[in-house]
Amino acid sequence: MAEGLKIEIVSPERLVLSETVVSVTVPGTEGYFTVMDDHAPFMTTLKPGFITVTKDSGSTVYFVKGGFADVSATGLTILAEQSVPFSEFDHGDLQAQIKAAEEELNRATTPDDKSYAQEVVSGLLNLAIEAQHIDGAHIH
Repeated sequence: MAEGLKIEIVSPERLVLSETVVSVTVPGTEGYFTVMDDHAPFMTTLKPGFITVTKDSGSTVYFVKGGFADVSATGLTILAEQSVPFSEFDHGDLQAQIKAAEEELNRATTPDDKSYAQEVVSGLLNLAIEAQHIDGAHIH
Protein backbone atom coordinates (compact mmCIF):
# COMPACT_ATOMS: atom_id res chain seq x y z
CA MET A 1 0.00 0.00 0.00
CA ALA A 2 1.21 3.50 -0.79
CA GLU A 3 2.06 5.65 2.19
CA GLY A 4 -0.99 7.31 3.63
CA LEU A 5 -4.53 6.32 4.44
CA LYS A 6 -6.90 5.22 1.67
CA ILE A 7 -10.34 6.75 2.28
CA GLU A 8 -13.61 6.26 0.47
CA ILE A 9 -16.79 8.13 1.34
CA VAL A 10 -19.80 6.52 -0.31
CA SER A 11 -23.37 7.82 -0.22
CA PRO A 12 -26.40 6.19 -1.88
CA GLU A 13 -26.18 8.78 -4.67
CA ARG A 14 -22.47 8.70 -5.47
CA LEU A 15 -18.86 8.04 -4.57
CA VAL A 16 -18.10 11.29 -2.74
CA LEU A 17 -14.35 10.79 -2.24
CA SER A 18 -11.68 8.19 -3.03
CA GLU A 19 -8.14 9.32 -2.21
CA THR A 20 -5.02 8.58 -0.21
CA VAL A 21 -4.65 11.11 2.60
CA VAL A 22 -2.68 11.82 5.79
CA SER A 23 -5.58 11.58 8.27
CA VAL A 24 -9.35 11.73 8.61
CA THR A 25 -11.38 12.99 11.58
CA VAL A 26 -14.85 11.42 11.74
CA PRO A 27 -18.01 12.09 13.84
CA GLY A 28 -18.59 8.74 15.57
CA THR A 29 -21.67 8.29 17.71
CA GLU A 30 -19.40 8.09 20.77
CA GLY A 31 -17.45 11.19 19.71
CA TYR A 32 -15.07 12.36 17.03
CA PHE A 33 -12.08 10.13 16.23
CA THR A 34 -9.07 10.45 13.93
CA VAL A 35 -7.77 7.70 11.66
CA MET A 36 -4.27 7.59 10.19
CA ASP A 37 -2.36 4.97 8.19
CA ASP A 38 -1.96 1.62 10.02
CA HIS A 39 -4.84 2.32 12.44
CA ALA A 40 -6.22 -0.68 14.32
CA PRO A 41 -9.29 -2.16 12.61
CA PHE A 42 -12.74 -1.33 13.97
CA MET A 43 -16.26 -0.44 12.87
CA THR A 44 -18.60 2.17 14.32
CA THR A 45 -21.75 4.12 13.59
CA LEU A 46 -21.68 7.81 12.70
CA LYS A 47 -23.72 10.75 13.91
CA PRO A 48 -24.47 13.77 11.74
CA GLY A 49 -21.38 15.94 11.59
CA PHE A 50 -18.35 16.93 9.58
CA ILE A 51 -15.50 14.80 8.31
CA THR A 52 -12.15 16.57 8.04
CA VAL A 53 -9.82 15.04 5.47
CA THR A 54 -6.20 16.17 5.82
CA LYS A 55 -3.73 15.92 2.96
CA ASP A 56 -0.22 17.31 2.66
CA SER A 57 -1.75 20.25 0.77
CA GLY A 58 -4.36 21.12 3.45
CA SER A 59 -7.75 20.05 4.76
CA THR A 60 -11.14 19.51 3.14
CA VAL A 61 -14.44 19.13 5.01
CA TYR A 62 -17.42 16.93 4.13
CA PHE A 63 -20.85 16.75 5.74
CA VAL A 64 -22.15 13.31 6.73
CA LYS A 65 -25.71 12.74 7.93
CA GLY A 66 -24.94 9.38 9.54
CA GLY A 67 -23.94 5.88 8.56
CA PHE A 68 -21.02 3.56 9.30
CA ALA A 69 -17.22 3.82 9.34
CA ASP A 70 -15.10 0.74 8.72
CA VAL A 71 -11.38 0.93 9.45
CA SER A 72 -9.47 -2.04 8.01
CA ALA A 73 -6.01 -2.92 6.78
CA THR A 74 -6.95 -1.46 3.39
CA GLY A 75 -8.06 1.93 4.79
CA LEU A 76 -11.20 3.77 5.91
CA THR A 77 -14.56 3.27 4.24
CA ILE A 78 -17.46 5.51 5.19
CA LEU A 79 -20.91 4.33 4.14
CA ALA A 80 -22.99 7.45 4.64
CA GLU A 81 -26.75 7.97 4.69
CA GLN A 82 -25.94 11.28 3.00
CA SER A 83 -22.62 13.02 2.35
CA VAL A 84 -21.57 16.11 0.42
CA PRO A 85 -18.54 18.39 0.34
CA PHE A 86 -18.98 21.25 2.82
CA SER A 87 -19.30 23.67 -0.10
CA GLU A 88 -22.57 21.88 -0.98
CA PHE A 89 -23.88 21.76 2.62
CA ASP A 90 -27.37 23.32 2.77
CA HIS A 91 -27.47 25.70 5.76
CA GLY A 92 -31.06 26.70 4.93
CA ASP A 93 -32.22 23.09 5.08
CA LEU A 94 -30.56 22.70 8.49
CA GLN A 95 -32.39 25.77 9.80
CA ALA A 96 -35.68 24.32 8.51
CA GLN A 97 -34.92 21.02 10.28
CA ILE A 98 -34.20 22.88 13.53
CA LYS A 99 -37.50 24.79 13.29
CA ALA A 100 -39.45 21.56 12.61
CA ALA A 101 -37.72 19.78 15.50
CA GLU A 102 -38.48 22.67 17.88
CA GLU A 103 -42.15 22.54 16.83
CA GLU A 104 -42.16 18.79 17.48
CA LEU A 105 -40.67 19.41 20.93
CA ASN A 106 -43.42 21.93 21.69
CA ARG A 107 -46.07 19.36 20.67
CA ALA A 108 -44.56 16.50 22.70
CA THR A 109 -46.81 15.42 25.57
CA THR A 110 -45.12 12.48 27.28
CA PRO A 111 -41.77 12.63 29.09
CA ASP A 112 -40.29 10.09 26.64
CA ASP A 113 -41.47 12.09 23.62
CA LYS A 114 -40.14 15.33 25.13
CA SER A 115 -36.79 13.72 25.92
CA TYR A 116 -36.41 12.32 22.41
CA ALA A 117 -37.47 15.59 20.77
CA GLN A 118 -35.02 17.55 22.95
CA GLU A 119 -32.18 15.21 21.87
CA VAL A 120 -33.04 15.84 18.22
CA VAL A 121 -33.16 19.63 18.72
CA SER A 122 -29.87 19.60 20.63
CA GLY A 123 -28.15 17.51 17.97
CA LEU A 124 -29.30 19.83 15.19
CA LEU A 125 -28.26 22.94 17.12
CA ASN A 126 -24.82 21.43 17.75
CA LEU A 127 -24.53 20.67 14.04
CA ALA A 128 -25.39 24.31 13.23
CA ILE A 129 -22.72 25.53 15.64
CA GLU A 130 -20.13 23.24 14.06
CA ALA A 131 -21.10 24.48 10.58
CA GLN A 132 -20.72 28.11 11.69
CA HIS A 133 -17.30 27.32 13.15
CA ILE A 134 -16.19 25.72 9.89
CA ASP A 135 -17.53 28.69 7.91
CA GLY A 136 -15.62 31.04 10.23
CA ALA A 137 -12.39 29.08 9.81
CA HIS A 138 -12.70 29.17 6.01
CA ILE A 139 -11.65 25.51 5.77
CA HIS A 140 -13.69 24.89 2.63
